[in-house]
Amino acid sequence: MPTATSPLPTQPVAARESQQNMLAYVLRHFWSAYDAEPLPIGYGGLYPEAAVQVVAQQTGFFGQATPYPPEPVWREWAGRKLPFFFQPKLAAELLTLAPGRATIHADVVANAFYLLSGWQEYFSPERDHHGRFPYRASVQLRYGFVAVPVVNYYFDLLRTAVEHVLGYTLPRRPWPHQAPFACWITHDVDNCRSGWKAEGKKALKAGKVGTFMSLLTRRLGGRDAWDNLDTVQREVAVHGQTSTFFMLGNAKPAPNGTPNADYDVRHPRYQRCLQRLRSGGAEIGVHGSIGTSASPEALQREIEQLPPPIRGNRFHYLSWEPQRTPAVLDEVGVQFDTTLGFAEHFGFRHSYCLPFWPHNFATGGCHGFLEIPLNLMDATLHHPNYLQLGPDDILPAVRPMLAEIEHFGGVFTLLWHNENFSRRNQLNGPRQFHALVRYLRSRHAAFVVGSDVLTRFAPTSA
Repeated sequence: MPTATSPLPTQPVAARESQQNMLAYVLRHFWSAYDAEPLPIGYGGLYPEAAVQVVAQQTGFFGQATPYPPEPVWREWAGRKLPFFFQPKLAAELLTLAPGRATIHADVVANAFYLLSGWQEYFSPERDHHGRFPYRASVQLRYGFVAVPVVNYYFDLLRTAVEHVLGYTLPRRPWPHQAPFACWITHDVDNCRSGWKAEGKKALKAGKVGTFMSLLTRRLGGRDAWDNLDTVQREVAVHGQTSTFFMLGNAKPAPNGTPNADYDVRHPRYQRCLQRLRSGGAEIGVHGSIGTSASPEALQREIEQLPPPIRGNRFHYLSWEPQRTPAVLDEVGVQFDTTLGFAEHFGFRHSYCLPFWPHNFATGGCHGFLEIPLNLMDATLHHPNYLQLGPDDILPAVRPMLAEIEHFGGVFTLLWHNENFSRRNQLNGPRQFHALVRYLRSRHAAFVVGSDVLTRFAPTSA
């Protein structure tokens, strides 16, 4: 696949990444996972009186515009081998404990900051033919940890140190009904009027002329196999749950020919449908079309086509340019986004299974919206350019990732397009969706929508 490039910043923004900024960013996320008062953490000469100290490595990496650090050293923690960058050698013990004090000899601050901030894609020029940072260019693929939330393991090391000093267990922020983790079901509504064509073509190739005629007749009658949003809501309701529909606001193809919506969301028919979905408990978000990830004006126009309130976004084709897109979301005032996942593989693009505030490379702080990472997309499971899992291979493949999310009390964000609720889809269709949701229910997941996650993780002060 050809690789596109994007220009790097002319000035090394990294020069402003002081140890103070890095520590503040990492600790904001560490403490957001717990329902407890923060404890001072010492790091590299900062807060030397703190009872918990993290040894900082002397590295000039964060003063450069370099996307990738040298190869990591691997050490085991909590039964998992973890990569530690920036440290050519590690002490014999990752953690030493003394009465009232704890010292972490691995630089979990620098490592967590590197992965959680998305440093690699901010400074890497590599982009795929859709303009996205590709999985093939990631450290997650290079070192084989895409389905392991490595940052959560770094935080587990820090948690162990903090609990030793405090003398009690840090309580996690609870999910509803004290559930061990959460699941968010989402649907990107790209197509509502093309099912007769896509499914009809497959039917003709298979010699199923009757199926083709049935699809065509239904379409000529004003209904399409993929004009099924009410059906999707009923399918989710079988499990007693609700979900989020992300709607496209642009029916024109992108300048490069990439399709956007095949429907006009402004049509009264779709406006009435959205009101019905919301009345049935669904959440409505904007599915920013191609180009809106670089244009706040265009994204705002698409938001205004949807019935308010619209709090959340996911960009079409998972479009995301790290040097521009977060500022677009800030300018528009989107409260949460859920774009950041790899299209090519399930797992953790930022190596973290909880929501986070994207790093602002211009200020050294955080952007103003909450990112709820995307973990699994239906198209990823069976696609010529992605994974090609058989229908019975899906659950065994993703179960280890789900176990990691459950272990850390995280959020599993699932994207299942409305078109893949077609009963004719036997590969990544409704049967596979229901099997996955039944498994999540068996693990006692709390089913939430984006606004629920926002309420749980929104800071009490900016």
